[in-house]
Amino acid sequence: MKEIFIEIGKNKILMVTLFAWVIAQLIKVMIGTIKSKKFDFRWLLGTGGMPSSHAAGASCLAAIVGLEQGFATVYFALAASFALVVMFDAQGVRRSTGKQARILNKILEDIYWQGKISEGRLRELVGHTPVEVFAGLVLGIAIAFLFH
Repeated sequence: MKEIFIEIGKNKILMVTLFAWVIAQLIKVMIGTIKSKKFDFRWLLGTGGMPSSHAAGASCLAAIVGLEQGFATVYFALAASFALVVMFDAQGVRRSTGKQARILNKILEDIYWQGKISEGRLRELVGHTPVEVFAGLVLGIAIAFLFH
């Protein structure tokens, strides 16, 4: 079992990809702390915000695979296709989910104040704006080139 973890730790592509995700999350925490003037632990593992850690990780994966294995390989094609799907989902479907959550929370708040129900709030920050996704994309590619 120990050998498996040692092998995983030697996987440069995986380690650089995870590093890109961690850096994006840390940047997100710093930006959130500066903007709100308080620290929120949920920013460490939460979704949404600037930059997109999903985009950073997925774009870093595609870039480092291309740099290490070649851009004309099936590995790069798979990683790049995966990155496109992740980034589309991050700024499309998940962002729409956040907008719907905001609307539903407003409806629940209106109903609550009328004394009819008391339900918990839905998470509103689940997706990304195109700018947040682009920032994650650039960050991920930069980290891939930095560690290649």
